[in-house]
Amino acid sequence: MDHSEFIDYLLQTTDSNTDTLPALKDLSQQIGISISTLREQLEAAKILGLVDVKPRRGIRPLPYKFTPAVDASLCYAIQKDHDYFEDFVDLRRHLEYSYFPQAVDLLEESDHQELRRLVKSAWEKLRGKPVRIPHQEHRQLHLAFFKRLNNVFVSGLLEAYWDAYEAVGLNVYTDLEYLEQVWTYHEELVETAIQKDNTRGREVLWEHFELMDRMVR
Repeated sequence: MDHSEFIDYLLQTTDSNTDTLPALKDLSQQIGISISTLREQLEAAKILGLVDVKPRRGIRPLPYKFTPAVDASLCYAIQKDHDYFEDFVDLRRHLEYSYFPQAVDLLEESDHQELRRLVKSAWEKLRGKPVRIPHQEHRQLHLAFFKRLNNVFVSGLLEAYWDAYEAVGLNVYTDLEYLEQVWTYHEELVETAIQKDNTRGREVLWEHFELMDRMVR
């Protein structure tokens, strides 16, 4: 693993109460590296989602998330070879399928209400005039099933999938019949989650994935 004095500094000197870091000149002196080297390491830390840098607000350490690192690598991979996206799709499916029972058992009544609200919102868009694509509801619904897992790596991979989904343009797919089938599955999936019928829930989830396979062929 490449050594970064700046990341070492973050690990050793920051915690959840740290609001902002010193200015570049002061940081350079404290860490013992040149400002040019610090800028390079700071940029790498930004890509990894470890810090936020804004004019007049300075450098702020961020809570750890896995998503930015996956996003950066996945974006490069997909631009190099679109087949990498298909590989990641397969990973995401198995991830959701494996964690679904554990995830929905953790959901609370407020989560159930939010899932039903998303389904209702999606149907209103699909049945409206004009028809609108309920992409945000689609993304939010799938992520909502797993929101209480408290596993930063699972959530990071799932969030990165939806970022890639948007990057390759699947969020603008407009076949109404297909979208109606998708949301029929979603509606049943929500009800199985609320009833904690994990056997049927996983069946519905996999049927939903198979529908997407038929769409892209």
